[in-house]
Amino acid sequence: MFKVDASTVNEYFSADPAREADLRAVDRLIRSAAPALKRQFFGGTPGGRPGMSMRLVGYGLFQYHVKASAQPIDWPVIGLALQKNHLSLYVAAVEDGAYVVERFAGRLGKVSLGRNNIRFRTYADLGHDGLTDLVRYVGDGIVSGRLELRYGRVQ
Repeated sequence: MFKVDASTVNEYFSADPAREADLRAVDRLIRSAAPALKRQFFGGTPGGRPGMSMRLVGYGLFQYHVKASAQPIDWPVIGLALQKNHLSLYVAAVEDGAYVVERFAGRLGKVSLGRNNIRFRTYADLGHDGLTDLVRYVGDGIVSGRLELRYGRVQ
């Protein structure tokens, strides 16, 4: 399993010097398009607790629950993560029963999509206008209450 050894946003950005510029460029795009989603370092859930253990840079924060635990789990609205061979954006916004990422699928550039995530190798691979629109849509939808936040399966 690929693991980033960092405990702050700046340490995270500099953890892989070859991809630091790409991380910082995506960060600028997110912070510009959705300024209401506060940026923070997400250290993952502590060992022995349910939830994701991976570290990432998060924008906004919400809590979700799993059947295995009465304790809520913190997760970012949008998460930016270094992976072994790519970068990922996790987007926890749902509208009308579907993850919002799916609505913008054709506009995000040279990416691979999951239901709630976007995988890409470099910032240049992204459809910048499409990603900006997605992030703005999520930020505005959270502020207005139009979007739901969910991690995991959409019911």
